[in-house]
Amino acid sequence: MRVAVPREAAAGEGRVALVPETVGRLTADGFEVAVERGAGAAAGYSDESYAEAGATLREAGSVVEGADVIVRVARPTPDEVSAMAEGTILIGFLSPLTDPDGIERLRRHGVVAFAMESVPRISRAQSMDALSSQANVAGYKAVLIAADRVPKLFPMLMTAAGTIAPARVLVMGAGVAGLQAIATARRLGAVVSAFDVRPAVKEQVESLGARFLDLGVEGEETEGGYAKELTPEQQAEQQRALEERVPDFDVVITTALIPGRPAPRLIPASAVANMRPGSCIVDLAAEAGGNCELTQPGIETVREGVTIVGFTNLPSQMAFHASQLYSRNVLSLLQHLAPGGQLALDFDDEITAGACVSGKPDVATPAPAAQSEDTSAPATSAEEEST
Repeated sequence: MRVAVPREAAAGEGRVALVPETVGRLTADGFEVAVERGAGAAAGYSDESYAEAGATLREAGSVVEGADVIVRVARPTPDEVSAMAEGTILIGFLSPLTDPDGIERLRRHGVVAFAMESVPRISRAQSMDALSSQANVAGYKAVLIAADRVPKLFPMLMTAAGTIAPARVLVMGAGVAGLQAIATARRLGAVVSAFDVRPAVKEQVESLGARFLDLGVEGEETEGGYAKELTPEQQAEQQRALEERVPDFDVVITTALIPGRPAPRLIPASAVANMRPGSCIVDLAAEAGGNCELTQPGIETVREGVTIVGFTNLPSQMAFHASQLYSRNVLSLLQHLAPGGQLALDFDDEITAGACVSGKPDVATPAPAAQSEDTSAPATSAEEEST
């Protein structure tokens, strides 16, 4: 079975779908792997390392020729879809909830597409959970960005010149990214608080050494571990409580994102106005509009003396390890779809059926709706990390 790894074309995307480590494991398992020259350069993987792992290096435009499977990070452009032969297997982040035209284009071209964000959240699919792997990177990077922006030291320091109080950090949402942000901020020495509408995550928050911030707003949890969207009354109550508490913190990291919908607004402009100058908000929901009213997706701004970071692809800023983790997720899915290098699509299997967003046979048994989110939920709903 021939697997192609094209170079990512999306602006600012530094990740690569397979790294030399996973290429070596695939070739040992009976796969043939072709990698476009320069595909891993932005992530720190040289063409030579791919060749040593057993991949064939090809020029742009020819890498997908004869490929049975194309693996990538971001969704393909219309021109890239047009170059795919009917029946080609495509694996990547395909945005099935927010890019219906792109999914329809894949269907028209006869591409059998598997969206990494649609892999069902079940125990035997954990190794394929790319949203969680990238969420870990995003949560870590968010704290580093905040630590770089605020004009304060994160840890408490006791010096001959006196004691410096630690920075105060609030993490909104105790999903994968939120928990990683909590752990990272704690390692840097900050005093950390966290908020989530699900009381069940309180123990996880406290186990990392953070304080659980109880705002008196509780939501129900879905079967998959996400928080159900709050009622308008609950949302208003939550926003009022946050408006009072947010100014107490030097750093706020937000992670609330609803699949296929605009991000819920948690931090109004009035709360930002009351924050101390030099404070920082890192909004991990920026790609869907942001949890902060003043977030501008894709850029960093300063309002009322507060730095608001709305970067939309934090994992790409740590492309080496983000690619390593993502490629292991892709490897697991490939080994599931083609054990021993031989394609065997079983659409009665809930992983295969759940992840497939194009080319699924009509006779296949419907699979439970796959969650296109991170592995747990934050403040008002589900948490999804920037992919």
